[in-house]
Amino acid sequence: MREPGESIASSALLPSTPGADGAPLVSICIPSYNGAAFLPDTIDSVLQQSHRAVELWVVDDASPDATAEVVARFGDPRIRFVRNPRNLGPQGNWNRCLELATGKYYKLLPQDDLLAPGSLAEHVAILEADVAGDIALVFGSRLVIDHRGRGVFGRGPRLSRGCRLDGRKLVRRCVSAGTNLIGEPGNGLMRRALALRIGLYDTEHPYMVDLDYWFRALSFGDAYYTGKRSSSFRISPGSWSVALGRRQLEDFRGFVDKYVAKTGFGITRMDRTVGLAKARVNTGARALIYRSKFGPADTRRA
Repeated sequence: MREPGESIASSALLPSTPGADGAPLVSICIPSYNGAAFLPDTIDSVLQQSHRAVELWVVDDASPDATAEVVARFGDPRIRFVRNPRNLGPQGNWNRCLELATGKYYKLLPQDDLLAPGSLAEHVAILEADVAGDIALVFGSRLVIDHRGRGVFGRGPRLSRGCRLDGRKLVRRCVSAGTNLIGEPGNGLMRRALALRIGLYDTEHPYMVDLDYWFRALSFGDAYYTGKRSSSFRISPGSWSVALGRRQLEDFRGFVDKYVAKTGFGITRMDRTVGLAKARVNTGARALIYRSKFGPADTRRA
């Protein structure tokens, strides 16, 4: 139910249906706050996908910028714009996205990031072929780009080809690597029914909120890695990812300890020790790269 004062585009009042060719509907939700600068590129990357059966929610968290005007320029009936009457913060806005989605499949796409051409159709096809529903999520590699869209470096598991990955083993692999091998929220696709089973996003460890959701998903099944690029993750002076350092490392430690205690994943103390050591190295390396791009970290929220 909408709150008093909530702004919602008229197209969002239409019922969600599959595409004309019977293709399954995908809900792609963009949580936005002061995102007008990069939002056009993000929206374009969705609208240009070969899989056309999409409802694209842009959920603006009471931004003071021109987000509404930017979205209105597109005029595509698949876009549904919501403006929260008050600022909910990242966790509240991400959960608002989950509440609004109606499609068979679900993706949360950060306002600065881009979907790789053709990636959505590929991910949908993999999940559609999984009749038993044993695959919890599909993901690929991603390219980290700067504020001008230039590639900085690639990220992902070191696998030469696409393959199915045991969910619990992938969790252990992420922990022992000291990093998120799966990627940011926009890099993966899952069934909305599974997302509803998983429940709300949890920011107990803010820098780990995306990996926490992936881990919770993998408690229900396996992952499929496509071996191809699925998305581009943008770093810019105002993004969360640039505010690195001690806080992120402490977040990772607390996050790992939470999952070590969950015996069903089989994470060992050795996994924890190796992962924390690698996390220190990873955090330092990223900080050097970001500092070379932008100077001292800007901790404004994005």
